[in-house]
Amino acid sequence: MTQDWVAEAARLGLPLSAAQQAQFAAYEVLLLLWNERLNLTAVRTPEAIRHRHFLDSLSCGLVLGELNGRSLIDVGTGAGFPGLPLKLLYPELQLTLIESVGKKAAFLQTVVAELDLAGVTVVTERAETLGQQPAFREQFDWAVARAVAPLRVLVEYLLPLCRVGGQVLAQKGERAAEEVAEAETAVSLLGGGNLHVQPAPLDGHFVLIDKVTPTPAAYPRRPGMPSKRPL
Repeated sequence: MTQDWVAEAARLGLPLSAAQQAQFAAYEVLLLLWNERLNLTAVRTPEAIRHRHFLDSLSCGLVLGELNGRSLIDVGTGAGFPGLPLKLLYPELQLTLIESVGKKAAFLQTVVAELDLAGVTVVTERAETLGQQPAFREQFDWAVARAVAPLRVLVEYLLPLCRVGGQVLAQKGERAAEEVAEAETAVSLLGGGNLHVQPAPLDGHFVLIDKVTPTPAAYPRRPGMPSKRPL
């Protein structure tokens, strides 16, 4: 694995040990192999994977802070982003990966097994369903997502999973400020507050939302409703 992206991570204040670099190399091999028969990601070259997936995911650490000993749920994780890179950076993170597509979830299970990662749970289910289950509802310090849905939809997936006092992180593109304005009503209704947008170091923006009060029992609504009828 070429080291330019590793050096860039170090410049961001996110250094990787030799052992962590080896884990990323193994992750990359699995991703390239599985991507030949399963459309895990449109990013298909090693260099693009390292920068657009690994480094972009790691950059979340700049706003998430120290994650060892914390709990994080990654909704709509796909091939594991940003959750798995963050787990490699913070080995004591308690990570839950949510992916409703069974074949993608099987890939995630393979990565977890091959890299011998402890404290990682892969769940093949919709976020709306999990948000109504006691084992998941308001249980996590962080609820995160990347490229899943418009923010006013996404918050109905994420805020019910986040404990009061926890936070939501959404990775967003150039429309971040507009999406925040559109989502203010939904955020307030779902128990969120103090929306904050800041530029990401590589591309796009981080949207941070505090969970300030419990989410009303009616939310999240049944699967498909948040996207069909956004709050």
